[in-house]
Amino acid sequence: MSKNNLWIKQPLAVYTANDENADNGIVVDQITGKIVELVAKGTMPISDIQHVFDASQHVLIPGLINTHHHLYQTLTRALPQAINKALFPWLKSLYPIWAKLMPEMITASTKLGLAELILSGCTTVADHHYLFPKAIEGAIDLQVQAAKSMGCRVMLTRGSMSLGEKDGGLPPQQTVQTDTQILTDSARLINLYHDKEEGSMVNIALAPCSPFSVTQDLMIETAKLARSHQVMLHTHLAETEDENDFCLQMFGMRPLDYLESVGWLASDVWLAHGIYFNNEEIKRLGQAQVGICHCPSSNMILASGICRTKELEAAGVKIGLGVDGSASNDGLNMIQEVRQALMINRLRYPANEVTHLDALYWATKGSAKVIGRDDIGELAVGKQADLALFKTDGLRFSGSHDPLAALILCGAHSADAVMCKGNWLVKNGELLNQDIMAIKQQHHTLARQLVN
Repeated sequence: MSKNNLWIKQPLAVYTANDENADNGIVVDQITGKIVELVAKGTMPISDIQHVFDASQHVLIPGLINTHHHLYQTLTRALPQAINKALFPWLKSLYPIWAKLMPEMITASTKLGLAELILSGCTTVADHHYLFPKAIEGAIDLQVQAAKSMGCRVMLTRGSMSLGEKDGGLPPQQTVQTDTQILTDSARLINLYHDKEEGSMVNIALAPCSPFSVTQDLMIETAKLARSHQVMLHTHLAETEDENDFCLQMFGMRPLDYLESVGWLASDVWLAHGIYFNNEEIKRLGQAQVGICHCPSSNMILASGICRTKELEAAGVKIGLGVDGSASNDGLNMIQEVRQALMINRLRYPANEVTHLDALYWATKGSAKVIGRDDIGELAVGKQADLALFKTDGLRFSGSHDPLAALILCGAHSADAVMCKGNWLVKNGELLNQDIMAIKQQHHTLARQLVN
């Protein structure tokens, strides 16, 4: 195979997520979409070079990985009836609105959300869509097509809700499906779209929404289905104290005990939030090598609490980052989420115990581990060429001395260039091959239609 090697040359600073030396840049084969060489400080590439990207004004990092999101929620940001509320009342105020989602709204929210994330340096997005009223039973199909047009990687988790209000759950009846509907569609989506090969652009996972929105049988059968197809499992867990109380009342056990009772305490599972675990539960999570997506901004907006990241990590739990739903964050910015992770963890741990490098690791290689991938999340030979380049020449960076630390501490908010699988998605801070104004205008119009 012919080569089309690009040297990303002499960056201002590099973060590889693996302690390898790439101080003089990396070489990418844009045909295979892989990294073929790390260029150490004081050396030149040994590969034949066809193209050069001058990165002398850039900080180079792996493409950021968002391990938990709800892209449809971009349509209900800063909604008056939902602001200043805790999780359960927040959900109750939004469920009736989300029940009116239409197909074009799924497409528009997916495109806009992915655009916003890509521009922040994000190259892989795990999205948790769990609402399937009749009008949008094909929501995941729509998301696959939208994601392909945007050019980033996606882990689309087929969510589900089967426990409606009449059965003691939170969701309104028009948003829930039967177990049979859910399992049949889950198998269909895996067979149609899940690509288990190295470098895959679309993965499917199965993701019952939460203990308070699905039946015990569905949790059990979903795990069986996922394992028969070797796909991952995902759900919300231990996000709030209310959830602990609900599980005790509904099932007579705490959330983690419930999770174990339905066969979910395993290494092919990752959980969103994971805030309210006690010491014994943290030990069990680590022994099972479960993954947890830490969602700092969402947890702050809803006043949910602070994830015990360092204790979880020390126990063997895989830690990643997520921006979570736009309606419980109101922004989709992964590089800002890295800063938020650093800041909120400084409220729980001493300053020298959580560094900017910890937060960057969670958003890159840590997140890759959480979603079961070893081909992304780091800059290394043979890995996928997913990367983000940030300039530090703005006012907020003036006077900074460590470019990599400045990226986080001074608050970078947009990437100058972004590459996924060897393809440029962003250059000069602009999304390539997309009409961002048209995407925004359509999305904004549909958001007004949904709420009014």
